[in-house]
Amino acid sequence: MITIVNYGSGNIRAITNIYDKINIEYKVVSNPDELLDAQKLILPGVGAFDETMKMLNSSGLRAALDTLVLTKKIPVLGICVGMQILGLASDEGSLEGLGWINGTVKKFDVTKLKVLPKIPHLGWNSVAVKKSSKFFDNVDLDNGFYFIHSFYFECNDSKDILTETFYGESFASSVNKENIFGVQFHPEKSHHNGVELLRNFANLSC
Repeated sequence: MITIVNYGSGNIRAITNIYDKINIEYKVVSNPDELLDAQKLILPGVGAFDETMKMLNSSGLRAALDTLVLTKKIPVLGICVGMQILGLASDEGSLEGLGWINGTVKKFDVTKLKVLPKIPHLGWNSVAVKKSSKFFDNVDLDNGFYFIHSFYFECNDSKDILTETFYGESFASSVNKENIFGVQFHPEKSHHNGVELLRNFANLSC
């Protein structure tokens, strides 16, 4: 059972459409009591860091999520801004993140890039796996995933980087620490690769 957390951020319908298509059971929850039997969690996210954290903090879900993820070690997947809020803080705002992974969110600095790309990073890009994981089984790494973002997650511990992507410079396009996963790209917009990744998360044993 996949539990998709509805705290006001993210394209939940696109994720549920994929799980409907591949016949994987899920539920969408917005109440802490509905989280009690969660086996796997998805934190979707679209928009700005501070606005996302405000919605999560005011949802009443924060304490329950901390217990499930940090104490019970329930697998969780953060998507896009849902990945960024896994960190400590962001250059995009002033609020604290969840702090589940030791890292901060930085804005692409075009003055430091050898090749000056457009910002936001928009469209398809490949991913390079930095540590082995069944999370990317049956995924075409060269074709990659669909991105749209101006900020990226900078891990303080390189061991937490699951994949890197090059966009003028290399950045962490997905992260993993124990039961905690995050992807900067949008699997729900990434066709076959996105379907396989969401299937892999559903089947993952941490």
